[in-house]
Amino acid sequence: MLFWVELFASFLLIMGGLFILIGALGMVKLPDFYTRLHAPTKATTLGIGCILIASMILHPLQGAGISIHELVISLFLFITAPVSAYMVAKAAFQRRTKLVEGTQNADMSKDILERRAPQAR
Repeated sequence: MLFWVELFASFLLIMGGLFILIGALGMVKLPDFYTRLHAPTKATTLGIGCILIASMILHPLQGAGISIHELVISLFLFITAPVSAYMVAKAAFQRRTKLVEGTQNADMSKDILERRAPQAR
């Protein structure tokens, strides 16, 4: 039974590392700010989640008892990552950060910005 638990934790560690690698590559390779923001917030959150779950599984096997730290870190990460990504994207949108050519619904962003433009005094 111990072998299968360690094998599952190893699988989670490898998947977590792959998710983090994919998120880092997406941040470097994707064309504009919004897609670059999307890659690390989604992929890296999944990667860290997998690594923390593996840590929660392996920690009691080493005789150290159950650790609540990983659970608290996971909850904090899953709550704060989407909120911070939303705030950064909204700030970039308000600063009129350019979209890459060919982005779907780019005309909608122009309409939204025109409606919310501050009135000159």
